[in-house]
Amino acid sequence: MGTEILPDERALRHGRRARALAQMHADDLDILVLGRQANARYVAGAQQLWVAGTRPFGPVATLVRDTGAVHLLSTWDEGIPEDIPHDNLYGLAWNPLTTIEVLRRIDGASTARRVGTDAMSPTFAQLLPQAFPQAELVDGEPAMSAARRIKTPEEILALRRALAVAQTGLAASVAALAPGVSEQSLIGILLEAMAAGGISTPASQDSAWVTSRAHPWQRAGAQRRVGAGDLVAFSAGILGEGYIGEVGRTWPADGEADAGVHALYRRWDVLWDRLVEACRPGAVAADLLTAYELAGEALPPMPVARGLGMGFDAPVVSPLLRQTAEAERLEPGMVLSVTSYVWEPGVGAVFGRDAVLITTDGAEVLTDAPHWPH
Repeated sequence: MGTEILPDERALRHGRRARALAQMHADDLDILVLGRQANARYVAGAQQLWVAGTRPFGPVATLVRDTGAVHLLSTWDEGIPEDIPHDNLYGLAWNPLTTIEVLRRIDGASTARRVGTDAMSPTFAQLLPQAFPQAELVDGEPAMSAARRIKTPEEILALRRALAVAQTGLAASVAALAPGVSEQSLIGILLEAMAAGGISTPASQDSAWVTSRAHPWQRAGAQRRVGAGDLVAFSAGILGEGYIGEVGRTWPADGEADAGVHALYRRWDVLWDRLVEACRPGAVAADLLTAYELAGEALPPMPVARGLGMGFDAPVVSPLLRQTAEAERLEPGMVLSVTSYVWEPGVGAVFGRDAVLITTDGAEVLTDAPHWPH
């Protein structure tokens, strides 16, 4: 395997940039100043450091509507697309005034009327008007969110590649499942298999757990070791080419189960069918919450569905944000990560997570990892 850092494929990055520029036209934004890593990679096509924690806002990438030019924070040329010239790169500076001077020299900065940013800090709220003296500073995240919610064909291919690696890790971990094995061992096997598949950046590290028979949303206990008759949930997630691929499944510890487990899986089947039915173009996103209610299952505390892409894309469908979900419509080109979860006291839980592409005439499930043959 080579170690060369390469930019995203030309068709992938140009398709995304075209969507961002179109949304800038729609929102009347002359310039977008982006600090969030996923947004920066979306418009630039250059690999960004995976930063999972909170950090202050800083201009990482700037997109100019009239010229389509991208200006990018980078201390080297390796991995930078050929359509971003060296003169459009600027280094990391401890003094924010140095960065402001870089932005001020961008063609169009002095005449821009509306400049959007995807985040803000008190310092840059004071300094950015120096770079864009004629501009009104507005929230640019809605434009990026609108652009990212619909995936280009090349993005869907990238998601398929990421999902394939995640499913490889899942299969390896399931193959090692047996009474007595620890959750940590299962997680290690899963991560090792995904790294062998070419991706060493997990989207999450807590990827296997014994479901509780006493509480619907808790682990089985502190020992973190699989026992006979346990239902074990797996959640494999990776970050590949900037895209998150994730898949979830639940398997009995010893491959066999009693009537109670079979009945729980049949309930899961009913719920999953309802969820897929809700994934149709033009549907209200809240229909995914209604699917749980129609199946007679309790809504989970985690989101039932969320946009899958470079991190969390719109929409986020959660019982805690029902009013927001009522206002969202599903559109062709959206890819959702859909969570299905049922629980029975004394038995445990069956958890599933699948990627679903909204098409013009329904839904296509992109994940094909096998379920326990119940």
